[in-house]
Amino acid sequence: MAIRRATLADASGISALVRGLAGKYIAHELSTEAANRLLGSMEEPAIRGYLASGYRYHVAEDDGALAGVIAMQDNRHLYHLFVAEPFQGQGLARALWQVTKAASVEAGNPGVFTVNSSRFAVGLYEKFGFVGHDEVTDEAGVIHIPLKLDCMT
Repeated sequence: MAIRRATLADASGISALVRGLAGKYIAHELSTEAANRLLGSMEEPAIRGYLASGYRYHVAEDDGALAGVIAMQDNRHLYHLFVAEPFQGQGLARALWQVTKAASVEAGNPGVFTVNSSRFAVGLYEKFGFVGHDEVTDEAGVIHIPLKLDCMT
């Protein structure tokens, strides 16, 4: 398994992975309109836009297949973390997190991170040390739980 920095050439594969998993694990609890908005934010042009605007994506590959992806916004906000089903439960999410966390600290983050988690992923983020710091939020029908990790304390 290799983890590397993503490029614009990865946008299509990233989109396919995150849209498929979000469709299965997140969208079902949203209205049709909110699900469409969420999945639309994960289409290839959107991913290309995130990459072009400075979001740092890392991808994990296994024999050329995309196994997982993580994205960090502004070196502090964990934006995407998805692992393909065949690779779940094997520590890949944690490995991706460690790579992007280290890159963020190297880029100047003092050790404070946030994430807007789906209900499905809260337990994973708690295993990484994130804790709830706000109420469940509904942004135009897209539900998320704001979590924070403070490595400075």
